[in-house]
Amino acid sequence: MGSRHEIELVVNGEARRGTAPARTSLADFLRDTLGLTGTHLGCEHGVCGACTVLLDGAPVRSCIVLAVQADGHAVTTIEGVSGPDGRLSPVQEAFCQAHALQCGYCTSGMVLAAQALLDECPHPGRAEIDEALGGNICRCTGYVQIREAVEQAARAIGSAPAEPVAEEAVAHD
Repeated sequence: MGSRHEIELVVNGEARRGTAPARTSLADFLRDTLGLTGTHLGCEHGVCGACTVLLDGAPVRSCIVLAVQADGHAVTTIEGVSGPDGRLSPVQEAFCQAHALQCGYCTSGMVLAAQALLDECPHPGRAEIDEALGGNICRCTGYVQIREAVEQAARAIGSAPAEPVAEEAVAHD
């Protein structure tokens, strides 16, 4: 069986603790010990991105990070992205508006990868968006709407440069 380890971390802004065997993945710890089931397990090999969470603000595949490795760190799951009043974050709202989800299985990982991108790169271009989301697999959407959602979220949070104004739209004195 192996010994169990005490793990203390901050999850979605709240200090949490639990015990787990040394070989327990962060995803299993979040889901089974802390009851945060928004983190989805797909491949369990770090390939699909469904289990993406933020570890100290950086996206990680929680299926290949051990829970003991997260001890003393901050973790953000999909449950921590929306506001305390339940209002969707700009990224979540953009995913809904752009129809960037279908079955929803990959959505939590995609949203967190997009959030990490926008936190680090406030003016992402298509290449940066594609790079940030490139490790997350979606079998439903074809990625066009997901990319559009990230672009829309960047504009919504004021991180994207303003759209150029057509000359005829500018009032002349």
